[in-house]
Amino acid sequence: MNYIRNIYNWVLSLANKPNSVKALGGIAFAEASFFPIPPDLLLIPLALGDRNKSIYFGLTCTLFSVLGGVVGYFIGSWLWWGLDGEFSIFANFFFKNIPGLNIETFYNVQELYDQYNFLIIFTAGFTPIPFKLFTISAGAFNINFALFLLASLISRGGRFMLLSILIKIYGHPIRDFIDKYFNILALTFTFLLFGGFYLIKFIF
Repeated sequence: MNYIRNIYNWVLSLANKPNSVKALGGIAFAEASFFPIPPDLLLIPLALGDRNKSIYFGLTCTLFSVLGGVVGYFIGSWLWWGLDGEFSIFANFFFKNIPGLNIETFYNVQELYDQYNFLIIFTAGFTPIPFKLFTISAGAFNINFALFLLASLISRGGRFMLLSILIKIYGHPIRDFIDKYFNILALTFTFLLFGGFYLIKFIF
């Protein structure tokens, strides 16, 4: 996957460009529907470079990621199925060329929606699971748009704002911790959320 590595390096290089904030918004927007590299990669060096603006960077990342998720939702809703009910040419192109998207995982996501609804959208937005898989499939499987939007806003905001706040408070010393443990903590938090959800259902 040399091209992924090249894209990765290119994204890192954007932190030193004059239009780095616009680049952050653009990558956050694109990652929610097709781009393979998460915006965290650019958010972290930008926030470290100017800690006074770290919250602004986090809000920018959140806003454009949610807007990109809306685009992903409508890609799934309008372009994903052909007239015969099978995958469209557009969908098959995505399956072949976009990392994290394939037919098997796409149908697995449908089962997750049936079981978990809001929680699975939150999981995709907060953890390192490819968000695009869930934004597109939400539209393709006709998930309630208001619910999708709310879950996306909470989860994307939670992830990016937490990163920004940690950097604002702790600065460079927190970077190694984020690189090593942030995704693990995000997954742990999500599992706890699922556990709490089931405990509430069990009790009531």
